Amino acid sequence: MRTSFNIPDELLAEFDRTWQTEGFDSRSRAVREAMQEYIESHTELETVSGDVTTALAFDYQHEDVIRELHDVQHDFQDVITTTSHTHEGDWCLETIFCRGEAARVRKLVYRLRDFDAVGQVKVLLLRSRRDL
Repeated sequence: MRTSFNIPDELLAEFDRTWQTEGFDSRSRAVREAMQEYIESHTELETVSGDVTTALAFDYQHEDVIRELHDVQHDFQDVITTTSHTHEGDWCLETIFCRGEAARVRKLVYRLRDFDAVGQVKVLLLRSRRDL
């Protein structure tokens, strides 16, 4: 199946450097693998139920969104146990450790991803009921 994407030039150049360095034989092959990794990482959070322990890491433009992010964190203080914050120029890196119902943690992840000023949200599922 052929498809097309609108991708910023610098992102595409970085992607091309990465897949070529890793020895893939084509951009298509690298895109397929990247899509599979994306599906696997997002499916894990989608399918887990019960109590979970997670670490969420995300970056954002401080001035554009800090008040709204604080509001979100207050809305989810029932599952947020610890936060860590560091500044990197105009950007910030935040790590949030969560423990609680998987559905509630999922809602937190979705809220964080809703902000245009948030670059990306990485989810590390540390423990779930199925791990016990």
